[in-house]
Amino acid sequence: MAAQRLHWRHLFDEVVTSGLCTGCAGCVVACPHDVLGYQDTEGVYKPFHLEEELGPGGCGHGERGCTSCTRACPRFRAWEPEVDQFLFGRPRSAIEVEGVTKDVILTRAADDTVHELGQDGGLVSAILIWALEKGYIDSALVSYLEGDGSTWKAIPGVARTKEQILEAAGSRYTYCANTMAYADAIEGGAEKIALVGMSCQSSVPPVMSVRKAGKVSRRFALNIGLLCSKTFDDAIFEELFEAKYGLKKADMKKMNIKGVFQIWMKNGDYHEVPLKECHQWTREGCKMCPDFAAEHADISTGGIGKYNDWTLTIIRTDIGREIIIKMLEDGTIEGRPGDDDPGAISLMRKLSVKSRKRWPEFAATQPGAVQA
Repeated sequence: MAAQRLHWRHLFDEVVTSGLCTGCAGCVVACPHDVLGYQDTEGVYKPFHLEEELGPGGCGHGERGCTSCTRACPRFRAWEPEVDQFLFGRPRSAIEVEGVTKDVILTRAADDTVHELGQDGGLVSAILIWALEKGYIDSALVSYLEGDGSTWKAIPGVARTKEQILEAAGSRYTYCANTMAYADAIEGGAEKIALVGMSCQSSVPPVMSVRKAGKVSRRFALNIGLLCSKTFDDAIFEELFEAKYGLKKADMKKMNIKGVFQIWMKNGDYHEVPLKECHQWTREGCKMCPDFAAEHADISTGGIGKYNDWTLTIIRTDIGREIIIKMLEDGTIEGRPGDDDPGAISLMRKLSVKSRKRWPEFAATQPGAVQA
C-alpha cells in the first residue's frame, strides 16, 4: 500500500462503483467506526456509507486518517502480489494461473451422513467438524438458508456445533457474504474462526493481515475457499426456473452445477437447465472477478470433474496441509491422487484462465498477464 492515506473515497471510486467490487464485505467487517453498511437485496451486494453528510463517497473518519476499508479490500490496488508474497513468500509464476499450490488431490468424507448431506464429497463439512472437535477452530462463518429454507435465500451465520455445520451444508449458487457473520461470532466469544467463502471472500483474511487492517484478521484460524466462476442473482428462481420450467423454489431440495444447472425436487424429480440460459442472471460482482480457484485460501475445494462424489482439493498453506494429512491418517476423509481425474485439473486451469481475462484494463496492472 502506498504511503498516501487511502480511504473510503478512494475505495468508493476505484472499487465500489467501478464494477470491481465483489461484495465480499471485507471493508464492512474491518470498519472500526461502524459507518459502513451492506446491501444484499435487489441484486446489489455492495457496501455503502451510513453517514450522509459527505455524500455516498465521503467519510469523515477517512478524511481524518482512517484507512481500514481500503486495507481490507481484496480488489483494491495491487492486492494479488501482496497476498501471494505474504502467504507463499514469493509471487506466483506466469503458469500458476490457479494460484500457488502445495498439493492437488481428490477427497471425500468417510462418514456416510456427512457425505450425503454435503455437496459432492462433503469435504468442507468434514473439515469443519474435525477442526472443531480437534480444537483448531471454535466456530465457522458459513451460510444458511433463511427460515425453513423454502425461499432459498442464503444468509450468513455462525456454526458452533456439528449439527449447525451440517445444517449449513450444500451449495446455493446465489451470493452470501459469509464474512458478515463475523460480528456474531465475536459476540459469542469466538477466538479461532474458520471462514468458508467464495473465492473473493477467501482473500479477505490474508489481505487484512498483510495490510494490517486492524485486529479482525487475528481471529481467523482457517480459511476454506470454494471454487467459483460466478454466482447468480436471487431473481433467477422466479424469472427463469419458475417462469420457464415451472420449478418453484419452495419445492427444490438440492442443486449443483456440472456443465448444466442441476435441480433436484422434493418429490424426487430431477431437472437440468442449460447454463447459457442462466448467464443473464450473473451477479454484477462476478463479472470482473479474476479468481476462480480461491487462490488465497488455506484449502480450496470444488466439485468439478468426472467424479460426482469426490471433491477436487487444492492445498495451499502449511496449516491446510497439516489438517488434510491428519484427516487422511485418522480416516475422517478418504483421498486419491488428483491425477486420477486429469480432466478436473485441466478444467480448473481453463476456468482460472477464463476468470483472469475478466480483469479490466482500467484497474491496477494486477492480476498479471494470463498464461493460457
